[in-house]
Amino acid sequence: MARITRQQRRLYEMCAMAIVERRANLDGASHVGFDIDLPVFSVGRVGELADIHPQTLRQYDRQGLVVPGRTDGGARRYSLRDVDRLVQAQHLSQDEGINLSGVMRILELEEENRQLRHQVQELTGVAGFSVFTADMEGRITQTRRSHRARQWRGAAFGHDVRELTAGESHRAQSKSVMLWHQSD
Repeated sequence: MARITRQQRRLYEMCAMAIVERRANLDGASHVGFDIDLPVFSVGRVGELADIHPQTLRQYDRQGLVVPGRTDGGARRYSLRDVDRLVQAQHLSQDEGINLSGVMRILELEEENRQLRHQVQELTGVAGFSVFTADMEGRITQTRRSHRARQWRGAAFGHDVRELTAGESHRAQSKSVMLWHQSD
């Protein structure tokens, strides 16, 4: 299990408090550099942060609602993702009256939705990606657009670069460049 400094632990606790208070979410925490799956918090600390009794935490663990990491000695350690799931589970079960099976299904769907939103952001360029490259074996990789690539493209093709068209009379909505290497 990774060791973190006291200062890092404090930052994770502040992030967890913001998640509990709904001033932050996992996407935002991940975006600013937190490892949302890093097991940081003990049972007692998560109980304090999320206002959940330690016995309830153990019950959630037994039923698979959260699966905390374990130290070499077997002690439970919870991540930011676990804190978020616990807070949502408490809200859904206590405030909305949803049983544990329903809570688990809702949380699964919300996590799937979060992952899909992340994929959409990457594919549409919101996260800084908008160019795809393919190697000789056909593997496709996302790459970041860069000023250097535009300079290289201009130098390589001069002023005779053309946009690809979609049909006879319509211009494509985005510019594309195809690069290839012909082996002898």
